Amino acid sequence: MCGILGLAAKQLPDERILIAMRDAMSHRGPDDAGLWISSDKKVCLSQRRLAIIDLSPDGHQPMSDATGKVHITFNGEIYNYLELRQELQAKGHIFKTASDTEVILEAYLEWGEESVTHLNGMFAFALYDPQKQQLLISRDRAGEKPLYYWLTPDGLWFASELKAFTANPNFPRRIEPHALDSYLTFGYIPGDECIFRGVKKLPAAHMLIYKLDFNEINIHRYWSLPEPPVSVASTNELLNQFESLLEDSVRRQLIADVPVGILLSGGIDSSLVTAMAARVSAEPVKTFTISFPGHRVEDEVGYARLVAQYFGAVHTELAVEPASLDLLPQLARQFDEPMADSSMVPSYLVSRLIREHATVALGGDGGDELFAGYPTYREILKDARFFHIPSNARKMIGWCATRLMPVGMKGRHHLMGLAGDVADNAIYYNVMFDPHTRARLVPALSESSTRILKDKRKYLNPAYTSLQQVTRMDFQTRMVDDYLVKVDRASMLASLETRAPFLDYRIVEFAFGCIPDSLRANTQEVKILPRMLAKKVLPAQLDINRKQGFSIPLKAWLKNEWFDYSQAVLSEADENIFNRREVNNLFESLNRRGFSNKWRIFTILLFELWRREYQAVL
Repeated sequence: MCGILGLAAKQLPDERILIAMRDAMSHRGPDDAGLWISSDKKVCLSQRRLAIIDLSPDGHQPMSDATGKVHITFNGEIYNYLELRQELQAKGHIFKTASDTEVILEAYLEWGEESVTHLNGMFAFALYDPQKQQLLISRDRAGEKPLYYWLTPDGLWFASELKAFTANPNFPRRIEPHALDSYLTFGYIPGDECIFRGVKKLPAAHMLIYKLDFNEINIHRYWSLPEPPVSVASTNELLNQFESLLEDSVRRQLIADVPVGILLSGGIDSSLVTAMAARVSAEPVKTFTISFPGHRVEDEVGYARLVAQYFGAVHTELAVEPASLDLLPQLARQFDEPMADSSMVPSYLVSRLIREHATVALGGDGGDELFAGYPTYREILKDARFFHIPSNARKMIGWCATRLMPVGMKGRHHLMGLAGDVADNAIYYNVMFDPHTRARLVPALSESSTRILKDKRKYLNPAYTSLQQVTRMDFQTRMVDDYLVKVDRASMLASLETRAPFLDYRIVEFAFGCIPDSLRANTQEVKILPRMLAKKVLPAQLDINRKQGFSIPLKAWLKNEWFDYSQAVLSEADENIFNRREVNNLFESLNRRGFSNKWRIFTILLFELWRREYQAVL
């Protein structure tokens, strides 16, 4: 795990600026730092390194192949690097290190741009080929590792984090209105959008080719989700295949030259990862969890302890108090773009805890999207009965809900979603501020429309079942741009590498291409196939029917410990952005029964903290 930075231009800036930009990401790589500049002074590759594989100086980056033909800066891990190394050695390739980075270089020399499809891992890398005068920049299939790029008339910049760009004194800090609109809609900024004008994110499973001579980029997708299954194997065969794939994925992801632990929430996904790790590990696995004393609903410590004891794990618990409020400005800066996922707080705290004992941690991310684990999927299936109501009647209900029901009143967004089709219904389950409310909250977005909601429909194929559509949409949107961003930034702030065995692309293809809806979710049950495996390998006393991950008692904290702080921050917010009356209305609703605006308050609070940290202007 590392932080990467690079530039291709007719003239590079002063080396001191390049070093300052690189070192703005020192938390991503505290072990080493590297800077490589081409002989013609047109390309710079740099890196901050967190040493995981091959801890020797041989693993230093940026790295060149043995012949000096190609050069790379790489963030991530290649889990099948040992198999690829053997395959490439059989083809005559010679290796001078034991690192997975060198495997990427040799794979490129063997297969060219197609080499990316041979990689099983999480990654974002930039590979410079002087002979072709081009940069190849690629991001992993699931989007675990981040990559920002900035194309200017003078050349191309790229980096793991935005703060590398902002370390450049010449970088403009203008807010992109469409990105702000997206953030207020979903609580994160989706797809290739970025909060700063001119900057983009490379989407997951995409490759960018930059031609130096023409200052042009070409972006294309190199991998897609498989088509839904037409015919399926028996339940037992699918269960055995799932177990085998997960075991192999965990085995691969336990490989490291540093201590490894498991982030155990006590839920099905992280518990299954713990079970597989205990099965394949020669030593007791190390597990870590977090609790919130005094808030029983959010406290999963008992379930995590049960799983840890069952598998003989060395278990560590951390109790978190509301004083973690002090972390909010720090996290607002660390996340680069505004992010409204409050579980960033426990994610960072547990990462900081684990880092005292391990450098790598495995978690259960991705299981809900792959196997339909969220309760909303069950509700979406139940909503099918409402679509027998004539569309005109549903549109009238939606219109009344939008204009007559106050923001935050329970059921409002549900009724608004039912006004459209199945796709609208699925999208509205995760909408933070609807278009009508956004226009009132932020006058500068008064022209806001349903553009953003329509953009999400591109992930929905009406030929698929509603369950297939929503899980595919969530895998390619919310998981990538919210949950994986949260995990990456929170763990990297603690210089901890996190890995997600469920996101091994073989498991992803199995989940979307082999598992029928009947083994994913119905109106009564979600995550059906993983629950079958849980009954087989997890302790019988574990409640596998609940749904609880890393979360904080947000409403209680906003009404009590965080109330004065939140109001003080937002009372000083830029009035050119937020309508203060609308903000005050949200605070007033905290004490009103039947209203739920805690996430909306947190959304605008984190935006304002982010804006202050980055001194951004609209």
